[in-house]
Amino acid sequence: MKFSNWHIFKFPNYFYMKQENFTNRRSYRFKRFVRKSYAAFNSMHKMVSIGVITGCMLTFAHATEAAAQNQPSLIRDSIPEQELEEATVTSSRAELTLNQTAKLVAVITRDEIARQPVESVQDLLKNVVGLDVRQRGSNGVLAGISVRGGTFEQTAILLNGANLSNPQTAHYSLDLPVNLSDIERIEIIQGPSSLLYGAGAFSGGINIVTKKNSGTGVFLQAQGGTHELFGAEVRGSLQSGSSNHSLSAGYNSSEGYIANSDYKLFNALWQSNFRVYNSKLDIQLGVNDKEYGANTFYSAAYPNQFDDTRSIFAAIKGEGGTKLKFTPQIYWNRHFDSFHLFRPGTPDIPSWYTNPNYHRTDVFGANLNTQYKWQAGITNIGGEIRNEGVYSSVLGKPLTMPEGKYTHSDNRTNISYFLEHNFLLDKFTLGFGLLANYNTAFADDFNFYPNINAAYWVTEHFKLFASWNNATRMPTFTDLYYKGATHKGNSDVQPEKSEAFELGVKYNHPSISVSANGYYMKGKNLIDWVKERPEDLWESRNLTDLDKLGFETNVSLRFNQWIPQLSTTQLNLGYAFMNQSKDAGNLISNYVLDYLKHKFTAGLSHPIYKGLSADWQFRWQEREGAYTQYIDYKAATEIGYPAFSVLDVKLKWQVKTFNIYLKANNLFNVNYYDLGNIPQSGFWLIGGFSKSI
Repeated sequence: MKFSNWHIFKFPNYFYMKQENFTNRRSYRFKRFVRKSYAAFNSMHKMVSIGVITGCMLTFAHATEAAAQNQPSLIRDSIPEQELEEATVTSSRAELTLNQTAKLVAVITRDEIARQPVESVQDLLKNVVGLDVRQRGSNGVLAGISVRGGTFEQTAILLNGANLSNPQTAHYSLDLPVNLSDIERIEIIQGPSSLLYGAGAFSGGINIVTKKNSGTGVFLQAQGGTHELFGAEVRGSLQSGSSNHSLSAGYNSSEGYIANSDYKLFNALWQSNFRVYNSKLDIQLGVNDKEYGANTFYSAAYPNQFDDTRSIFAAIKGEGGTKLKFTPQIYWNRHFDSFHLFRPGTPDIPSWYTNPNYHRTDVFGANLNTQYKWQAGITNIGGEIRNEGVYSSVLGKPLTMPEGKYTHSDNRTNISYFLEHNFLLDKFTLGFGLLANYNTAFADDFNFYPNINAAYWVTEHFKLFASWNNATRMPTFTDLYYKGATHKGNSDVQPEKSEAFELGVKYNHPSISVSANGYYMKGKNLIDWVKERPEDLWESRNLTDLDKLGFETNVSLRFNQWIPQLSTTQLNLGYAFMNQSKDAGNLISNYVLDYLKHKFTAGLSHPIYKGLSADWQFRWQEREGAYTQYIDYKAATEIGYPAFSVLDVKLKWQVKTFNIYLKANNLFNVNYYDLGNIPQSGFWLIGGFSKSI
């Protein structure tokens, strides 16, 4: 996995490297909070209101920017106000380039997305060495993304900076209205990141950034493959003066690689971006619709499970000013889910099963980031209000009067304030910050999560970095309430907390990039689904403590620096090792204790002849822990996860804006499991074409 393509650019007196390219669950606590914190809440309300007005009324932002011109200039004049090829990454609240950040950020670029033999965001993330992607279904159906041994619930998922982590269950956090052709890049922050991404970024965060200002044009793609796979995608964009508008839609379907693994997936995304003077306004509206056979997804005792989901997303984000900048954002995400333990039409459905589980979750957030560049560096201050609600047939507290098919409900509000400052000196970057977080369902007072990040450039190519970060994660509504044939929630589980230390080095050169880092992470009150015996129900509990010690390294070689004929040849290697020490007694774990101990990745992209090229992606991994093996749909015994390796390849022939490609996934038809009792797909062949107009 490579981090970026690099070129040298010169700061005054120094060289750096540059990247290219409404029932409240505990209402009595909430009332106490309102009495204690009315002034703070009112201040936050005013701040968000001002920010929204700033983002929408572009003339006001322009006036703010003009007034800021009389302020003192930033101490490091070498930080360019605007660089055409420079991309900022969300490794901190401040706008910093990838080179300036004091944290290790993995970036999957637009070019990599186009090259790799993948069908979904989940497939892309499989090839990142620090991530554990445990797929239940293929090609973007359902997967959990874990960072550095955390559970899939502990990873924050964002779309253009809006946190869309699903409060019902993180199984649905990747139900995003995004096609691969919409994505500009994917940024991956490893380690606790609550200051940056808010409550939920317990072990890390993934931010998907879509394309903007892509000009006027049309993109078309169609493909077909084994297991009756079919896919089509269309994207059109229009540049009109200082605004850009785009609309994309994608459809994918397959009969599946085993019984009851068929799927139908649909995405649509509309984006409009307006630019006036130094102000921006971005509007997004998207829909994600899925229906799929869920063969043994949640219990191997029931092979005919079925899920039907739909997600609607909307967001408005503004930006105004230069030295003094306001960035307000409002977002909303509604998710519907109908889960059938027995798929409609299944013969001999038992009489005790009457109806599927119905859920509807709503997430509404409003946040404001105020940034000021001055002689001492960059200061960011702001906050967020995020409300999470669920209506369900099983999750939450019973409603006095049922609302249609919903008989239960719950609601909670998370309020956070942050302060961060980054000192940007000639060879040294120091950032420190603090998040104050309050949730109406779990605490009477604010909890504080500090962090410190530092980087020092030893030479023009060589950087040392270190960090100390803290984070938290709220239980999902499933953790708290779910009751079913195989699982039992626990309304007494408490929020998780984590603390991590990291030390690393990074070397960047036009021909080679190398990074290595080690980390220690301590978790408290970790939530896991556990049981004492194989025949017991899974139950959510807080484990006492968990310590993680890990190491990760990445190497990227660009052969065009040595052999001009190999201008597009690149080799990326990565290895990650982790060891966890846990205090969970003799409990059987479904998630926390089943972590990747070893993972190795290798990616090779190279030309073959004229417009013909190939991209190879290899991964080998070994997992700790075990799973309960089922025989004849009954729990039998605990067995360990065997190590496995998988090789994927994509051949692409390109003539100007026309591409023909052939993808072979799991080239050697390896039998493997990401999650116990759910076999992953074997050899899968896909062919197609794309055309840009």
